[in-house]
Amino acid sequence: MKQQKNNILVITPVKHIDGFEKKINKLGKVSFKEYINYEDLLKIINNFEIVFTNPNKSKIFFDKKLIDQASKLKYLCTASTGINHIDTKYLKKKGIKIISLTKNKKIINKISSTAEHSLALTLSALRKIPFSFEGVKNNEWNYENYIGRQMNYLSVGVIGAGRLGNFYINLCKNLFKEILVFDPYKKIKETIKVRQVNNLKYLFKKCDVISLHVHISDETNNLINEKLLSFAKANLILVNTSRGEIINEYDLIEFLKKNESSIYATDVLSNEIKGRQSSPIIKYAKNKKKQIIVTQHIGGMTTEGQSIAYLGTLETLKNNLV
Repeated sequence: MKQQKNNILVITPVKHIDGFEKKINKLGKVSFKEYINYEDLLKIINNFEIVFTNPNKSKIFFDKKLIDQASKLKYLCTASTGINHIDTKYLKKKGIKIISLTKNKKIINKISSTAEHSLALTLSALRKIPFSFEGVKNNEWNYENYIGRQMNYLSVGVIGAGRLGNFYINLCKNLFKEILVFDPYKKIKETIKVRQVNNLKYLFKKCDVISLHVHISDETNNLINEKLLSFAKANLILVNTSRGEIINEYDLIEFLKKNESSIYATDVLSNEIKGRQSSPIIKYAKNKKKQIIVTQHIGGMTTEGQSIAYLGTLETLKNNLV
């Protein structure tokens, strides 16, 4: 009976996830405001003990003002590994618990969707698929503008050998000539094709494709910057499904201007929740239509992946309420 006392607010789309509504309704009185904006959320959040969110769709950043207004809030649930849409330090100070997938290995080890999207972006960039399709829509039919690369002649660099990095490595093993992996905190199992390197400069010098698989932190913020990019090949393909803040986007744009054969394929933008409209990456992409591929933070957005993530987070919430 204790569970029924909780007022729960869901501010992310969930109706497409089979079984979610039925299960969350058993935990309390649920209100669905899947597309609510910040100002409207500010007016009603003090009525709820539990809020269920997600960074991929929501435009809400849980800042000090919003958290202060949430006078009854006990749990803030996010069906994601990333929690950069929340002021976590202030939330902890207020005694509010975050329920996320960040350390829930039992759940996240089942989800390979984002790594698969990294490979999709890699292939799209290597063969210039989005650019060629845009040409077709403009009545163009000329292969000379879209000559790509053959993977078994190329070296791919992987930064971050955690869960998603390893998924990506395994997907790439039979595709590329070699895979170089940089991760100062993990020891990987080396093979004929896969070897670990301890120097990012070396990785940038050697690799034709570099894919990022790291969490955002003080250490990784602006990890990819002007200095590191100065070692990159002139036709580098850089893939990012981690977080936009890992790359200094202004430094990257300068690199792309100087190296017109290079491509940036990304699923994320710096400050994408609050500052997407002024993104320098999107602005540059509109002018340089054959150097940037941007998808709408859809890496984890598969039917299977979302079902595992959302229902798993809900199960964790249920266990906390018992």
